[in-house]
Amino acid sequence: MKKLFYLLVLLGLVAMSQPNYAQFNDYTTKFGFQVNGLLPDTEFDKDLRHAEAGYEFSYLARLFMRFELGTDVLETEIGAGYGSLSGVDFTNSKWRTTIIPLDLRLIFNPLDTEGWNPYGFAGIGYLNYSVQDKPVSVSPNPNDVLKESDWAAFIPFGLGIEIALSENMLLDLSGGYTQTFTDNLNYYNNKEAWGTTGVDDGYFSLGLGLTFVNGWGGSDHDGDGLTLSEERELGTDPNNPDSDGDGLWDGEEVKKYFTDPLNPDTDGDGLKDGEEVHNYKTDPNRADTDGDGLNDGDEVLKYNTDPLKADTDGDGLNDGDEVLKHKTDPLKADTDGDGLKDGDEVLKHKTDPLKADTDGDGLNDYEEIMTYKTDPLKVDTDGGTVGDGVEVNRGTDPLDPSDDVVVIGVPIVLEGITFAFNKSEITPESDQILMKALKTLQAHSDIVVEISGHTDNVGSNAYNQTLSQRRADAVKAWLVGKGIDASRINAVGYGEESPRVPNDTEDNMRLNRRIEFKRIR
Repeated sequence: MKKLFYLLVLLGLVAMSQPNYAQFNDYTTKFGFQVNGLLPDTEFDKDLRHAEAGYEFSYLARLFMRFELGTDVLETEIGAGYGSLSGVDFTNSKWRTTIIPLDLRLIFNPLDTEGWNPYGFAGIGYLNYSVQDKPVSVSPNPNDVLKESDWAAFIPFGLGIEIALSENMLLDLSGGYTQTFTDNLNYYNNKEAWGTTGVDDGYFSLGLGLTFVNGWGGSDHDGDGLTLSEERELGTDPNNPDSDGDGLWDGEEVKKYFTDPLNPDTDGDGLKDGEEVHNYKTDPNRADTDGDGLNDGDEVLKYNTDPLKADTDGDGLNDGDEVLKHKTDPLKADTDGDGLKDGDEVLKHKTDPLKADTDGDGLNDYEEIMTYKTDPLKVDTDGGTVGDGVEVNRGTDPLDPSDDVVVIGVPIVLEGITFAFNKSEITPESDQILMKALKTLQAHSDIVVEISGHTDNVGSNAYNQTLSQRRADAVKAWLVGKGIDASRINAVGYGEESPRVPNDTEDNMRLNRRIEFKRIR
């Protein structure tokens, strides 16, 4: 018995020195076996002990299975064993009884520890005993009270400790006492014999065993979708379904979204993983879900742009380019309000999306491109020295340099003015040409002009002189009728005196029949 005790202590010390990290209170089932050294507790070991009596070898081999009871501190155990109780009577003769105990125990282990697990136990059971070798001593009770073989109830209780050898195997050390409800284990019954009161038989036990853990770490106490063993491997809190407090349970993070359950913002974009998944529908593993150059947190919290749309305002520029490169408003398709989208200004027209009038000519970019067909990058599109805005405001053509400045003494032929044959009445189709002269006079309000009439050489010189004067007067009258001061216009008829080309063909004579417009001061 002493050697067995030393062996148990030695094995316990070796096991406790091994590094292990088993969790004793989280499993599906435990099953194992024990070998117990027994010390009988009968009349022959107490009141009737022989002075020279020694101890006989007694043992109990036991198999058991344990289950959790829905809590970390309570387990139930079902066990069955086979063993032998041996001793000597007060005459120093030997006796031996075979025992087969069946029991149900409640295991109480209040400490949540790693590596070792102390526990207490108590239970009830039913034991079959069979006397193999009877003692010489005769029981004081009548013979009909003694039984060589029978069943008896018993109560086991004691203390133990589990020591982890690995995650799935435990060394079990225990010691306890079993109180039976029979006084016949040693085939000697002195209970209530001849007026005396005896005590039922029992035995002490000291056991060593191995326990195998099935389904270790398989529970999910916090209901987050991860087992205890998975949480232990990941480093998450098995008692908190959302270890990092990001709004996603640890199981969702690991198995569904593939995010880090220990980092509330896996992609480092400034939004918690839960916010990305539930509120914004962004990808918690990508800092820039829409790939626009802005991380999701900046889009949501700083710029108020849509983190799921690269181009929130639909202007043709992605949000990142607008914010970081062009400094335009990613929420306004037309930042400068000129009528052109920011994307068209940058990519198509090369205008400044922050300035409505890129070239500063007085016309906004949209008007130049869509209305006047001028160049929004040039102040003076036609290069005539007068800016586009000035020309538009005074009525001249910003695409025609000839009307920018009226030079003194340089005649301008008003091509297209026609008259009825041998008459001075202006035809309706001439109005469009005269409008150009009108706009020039309106634009240059300080000039005085000469309107001169010219003919070919058909007819007399005197007649052609008179006809050309009448035609010049008709043009002047048309302009005065449109609001031009008559003092600003001199009408002169030159007849056939100043031909442009020789009057030798019909086409040339047509060119000589003309009205000219000339600034004289």
